[in-house]
Amino acid sequence: MRNPHPLAPVSAAVALAAALLASAAAHAADPSATPAAAKTATPTCEVNRPVRFSGLNWESNLVLAGIERYVLEHGYGCKTSVEIGETLPMLAALQRGDVDVTPEVWPGQIEGAWKKALASGKVLGVGHVYDAGEGWYVPRYTVERHPELKAASDLARMKDVFADPEEPGRGRIYGCPAGWACGTLNDNLLRALKLDKDYSLFAPGSGAAQKAAIVSAYKRKRDIVFYYWTPTSLVGALDLVKLELPAFDQTAYTCMTDPKCANPVATEFKPNPVVTGVNAAFAKDAPKIAEFLSKLTVPDDAINATLGWLETEGKEPEDAARYFLKQYGPVWRQWMPADAADRVQAALARE
Repeated sequence: MRNPHPLAPVSAAVALAAALLASAAAHAADPSATPAAAKTATPTCEVNRPVRFSGLNWESNLVLAGIERYVLEHGYGCKTSVEIGETLPMLAALQRGDVDVTPEVWPGQIEGAWKKALASGKVLGVGHVYDAGEGWYVPRYTVERHPELKAASDLARMKDVFADPEEPGRGRIYGCPAGWACGTLNDNLLRALKLDKDYSLFAPGSGAAQKAAIVSAYKRKRDIVFYYWTPTSLVGALDLVKLELPAFDQTAYTCMTDPKCANPVATEFKPNPVVTGVNAAFAKDAPKIAEFLSKLTVPDDAINATLGWLETEGKEPEDAARYFLKQYGPVWRQWMPADAADRVQAALARE
């Protein structure tokens, strides 16, 4: 369309310049007048490469990784990646700097290896994500059938109740998935309780296989004894009883975490205040990210509800991460500066 007046472009330019000058003057007088878009502008990440996360293969760790990756991508302007692996290999990778962040470290479960990692000066344990626990469980219906079963030591008289389908005359305890660090603990506990002559410690091929075996037995009301940990959707969803163990003893527990423990002594699993593992060099290069990770803590009810949603809806951990962020804004906004939180909130609103 032709301009209705030959001076219109000039007039518009003058008007625009005047408006910009007025806006600048207003901002100088009142910095809080910054437009919302400027407040949520994408910042520059502290590192010029993707931030690399350990993807340990259990639900809560993968959900945490999803939460942290979303925050770094949308709140801190970073790119991220995830490396899938088992606990001890990923701890070694964290020390080498092949990964930068492990969202969920259980120091009590890998006590010796974790102390060595910290002593190397190459790894930091920051924050207090939540408190985790471990134990041997049976369904409540099993205890109702066998009220004499209260402690793990009572299993010595009940191998026929928990018969191993592949080894006649022996019982079966479902332990850790193959390759997990808790395998050492369970193997040593089996020996400490003198159950190794009568029971096989079965290691499922993966966390999913372990869970499927437990759920299948539960649905059929079949007696089963198994190792599991909290927080998890499975322990929250099923009616289970945790078998008693002797009171916690640090010396006995230290030996139980050692694959070379010669004479294990039975003890309760150690309460696990979960921390975030961070490569020390990365923390030095990215102090703002390290500060965010040090402030990250999740209330028990929030992580349990999120994992319950994951179980009920049959979704992926990344979906559960977004569910958490959408449901628990007052929790995660405390982990970061307001401008970063605003950018995360804006990204969630766009979905």
